[in-house]
Amino acid sequence: MPNTSEHLVKSYDQELKRLHSLIADMGGIVESQVANASEAILARDSATAARVIEDDKKVDALEREIEQFVIRMLALRQPMAGDLRQIVAALKITGDLERIGDYAANVAKRGIVLSQAALPFSLSGIGHMTVLVQENLKTIIDAIGEEDADAALEVWRSDQTIDDLYNTIFRELITYMMEDPRNISACAHLLFIAKNLERIGDHATNIAETIYYAVKGEVIPEDRPKGDMSSYAVVRPKED
Repeated sequence: MPNTSEHLVKSYDQELKRLHSLIADMGGIVESQVANASEAILARDSATAARVIEDDKKVDALEREIEQFVIRMLALRQPMAGDLRQIVAALKITGDLERIGDYAANVAKRGIVLSQAALPFSLSGIGHMTVLVQENLKTIIDAIGEEDADAALEVWRSDQTIDDLYNTIFRELITYMMEDPRNISACAHLLFIAKNLERIGDHATNIAETIYYAVKGEVIPEDRPKGDMSSYAVVRPKED
């Protein structure tokens, strides 16, 4: 997220551009991870799932590289005002991107197990959730490069929809488990997958807050939407 203003020291501008390039690379890999993990569970493709897990090493390596780069910039350039916000924001964003990569890898690992299991029910709910999560992730990664506070706010507000869908999936899977104990193993994996997708949405929201602050110099002036109610869910068995 480079500052668009020119600096007296041109090498400083080059460093900001380099930082932006590293974050773009990391965002691209993470976005691909989530897309491939989604494909892996819906198509029951263990080979694609394995690639997602392998790509997590690249994400971790980029996080370490960016962290070292930011620390060096803070020490040598001593940025102020907008530049300082941008550089600190880059450090926070990479942390969230790394966690998204971890969750995508977790989804892929569950997908490998599910590819070997019989599923007596539809994955349409999970499929819908993957679409919403990928849309938000693409929007927020684009917003990083474009310094788009409006797009960040859009992602921040839309997280409620993902949470609502997660609550629905949670209840459905618990019901399947109660109706037939043979569903417990598959449903348990799907519960973890749904939760990992929900957490990816949360980290996209974290990035949205960081972008908004970096661009505007103020926090989003609204209460954060949060609709995950699974901890309070009461699921009753169907009556015969």
